Amino acid sequence: MTQKNQFWRGMILGAIAGGAISLLDKQTREVMKANVQKTTSKVTYVFRNPGEIAEKVKETAEKVKTTVKQVNEDISFITDKVEELRELTPQVTDMIKETKDTFSKSDEALLLEEVLGEDERTH
Repeated sequence: MTQKNQFWRGMILGAIAGGAISLLDKQTREVMKANVQKTTSKVTYVFRNPGEIAEKVKETAEKVKTTVKQVNEDISFITDKVEELRELTPQVTDMIKETKDTFSKSDEALLLEEVLGEDERTH
């Protein structure tokens, strides 16, 4: 045999030996027995009810498909809203500047009236 085959053979034999040695512990044997019984029960169920398993797989696939579709629609909606915001941002900025200018001009006009009004009273 080649060295590669010897390596894998040694790995398999080592795993078997390690597993066998670990089964000397009573608690490990009990846990392994319970796990084997659960697995056997599940495998038996699958073999006896393949139609039911296939139906569950189909239902799950349909749910995943529906979820992916909804997520795609949500992403599309969000993308559209972001694009709208990008288009609106310059307009909003211009409106804010105009409003600021309007209020600033109004403040200046009020100040001018106030100053002119005081000058008229003092004269």
